[in-house]
Amino acid sequence: MQVLVIGAGVVGLAAARAVAQKGHDVIVAEAANAIGTGVSSRNSEVIHGGMYYPTGSLRAKHCVAGRRLLYAFCASHGVAHKKVGKLIVATDDAETAKLEQIAAQGKINDVEGLTMLSAAEAKALEPALACTAALLSPETGIVSAHDYMLALRGDIEDAGGAIAFNTPVTGAVRQDGQWQVSFGGSDAGDMEFDAVVNCGGLSAQKIALTMPDYPAARVPKQVLAKGNYFTYAGKPAFTRLIYPTPVTGGLGVHVTLDLAGRMRFGPDVEWIDKEYYPVDPKRADAFYDRIRTYWPALKDGTLAPDYSGIRPKLTGPGEPAADFLIDPPAAHGLPGLVQMFGIESPGLTSSLSLAEHVAASLDA
Repeated sequence: MQVLVIGAGVVGLAAARAVAQKGHDVIVAEAANAIGTGVSSRNSEVIHGGMYYPTGSLRAKHCVAGRRLLYAFCASHGVAHKKVGKLIVATDDAETAKLEQIAAQGKINDVEGLTMLSAAEAKALEPALACTAALLSPETGIVSAHDYMLALRGDIEDAGGAIAFNTPVTGAVRQDGQWQVSFGGSDAGDMEFDAVVNCGGLSAQKIALTMPDYPAARVPKQVLAKGNYFTYAGKPAFTRLIYPTPVTGGLGVHVTLDLAGRMRFGPDVEWIDKEYYPVDPKRADAFYDRIRTYWPALKDGTLAPDYSGIRPKLTGPGEPAADFLIDPPAAHGLPGLVQMFGIESPGLTSSLSLAEHVAASLDA
């Protein structure tokens, strides 16, 4: 089977790898000139535990399964990663009740090792921390997203697949039992494929709308949520990731560490109507206020704008968070077409499990 995967972000690369390793001929079409230049290059590089997501949701299923697959993949492929653990912290009784709800949901989701800690127990692990209680997630970690994507690319190419850069997809029509796909770029033209997987990230809806056979009513709205990060100028105060209790639209301004041990804070949630990446230094004021609820010793002038990412959400302010939306042939009736919408956090953690799901849906 000749398969086109649209998008060389982490989910597209993982899907292409899974399909190629099943013996299919795979081409990845990427509009940019390199792998992972969009959502995949602008996240916190956290390997998530999976305790937040509703029972039975795709996020819950694929985050937990994907995390286990990702740790094994990193170990077998020499991808830089570290299981640093994480504390979700409460600063009052209401937040403590939220932690207990998260812990209960985590057990339903089969997340290993979750442990409620008293303030004293949490402070024994992280002396700089201020909290009334905390939830320890020992399975949470960090990974080099770039190294991970390079390893995925290597597996794709080892299995005979290829990536076509600077190759935007401009349309796809179902014709004579195949998908006739049109490409732009310097090598513009058409090619036939047996199957198409749309992993376009921020462009997924736009790409889907260029497929006249796919009902436009099935294409969900897209809402853009920008997440800003600030870097910390001093010596790291924590050895684990520190998360506040979740906020609407995200998991709150948290402490993230990179593999070199540097500390940064983010992301916040900034609802926007178009792609825009510069970080407004004035947003630091809200960061200081939020961070000091769990790290009172944070000094003025120690945060500097770093980078931002944009989450391709399916729901906006005040709406319940949407699940991943995967639309396979069995659901919409068009052979060989898988559409993937709203693949935001925990997309990186979920990627290998999502990839198995996609490959299976094409063979169904």
